[in-house]
Amino acid sequence: MKKLLSVLAITSISLFAVSASFAEGESPVKPVAVSTVSGTVVDITSGETLAGVAVTIEGTDLKVYTDLDGNFTMNDIKPGTYNLILSMISYKNSLIENVELLPDEKEKMEIKLDNK
Repeated sequence: MKKLLSVLAITSISLFAVSASFAEGESPVKPVAVSTVSGTVVDITSGETLAGVAVTIEGTDLKVYTDLDGNFTMNDIKPGTYNLILSMISYKNSLIENVELLPDEKEKMEIKLDNK
């Protein structure tokens, strides 16, 4: 009976300590740092924005398309160095090499595509 009471007392103290740390806003797990890359794609000659350009991170399955204003955003990317590939019908593919994304960074760029 004494062992049971001591186990219950230790368990109660442990649960109280854990709940107190959550109440103070502390999290036992640190959030993973991620990065964001975004930008605008324009025609190199006219400067007009281009809708529907495929933006891919080389070597991954991550792909987005520019919106009607030529803007794109890729969220929740692990920090690192990447190559971006941009492609659109009637334009030359563009390779943007060595884009370095730091933890919690938001990289913004303007990319110009050339006609074929």
